[in-house]
Amino acid sequence: MAENLLHDYGEDLPGGLTLLPGRVGAFEVSLDGELLYSKFATERFPDANEVEKTVGDRLDEESADEG
Repeated sequence: MAENLLHDYGEDLPGGLTLLPGRVGAFEVSLDGELLYSKFATERFPDANEVEKTVGDRLDEESADEG
């Protein structure tokens, strides 16, 4: 998943991508401090491309706000 995110959105992630260990059973994805996905909230692991789509949508929103 991290490799796909960097491949698809690397130029839009100037700070890169960092994977951090969390609580046992946790899987959370944040961008600029905003929680985009939480396994605890959804009570499931994300589908194959769900996180990548969510990150892409958020980056598109940021681009639209800037432009």
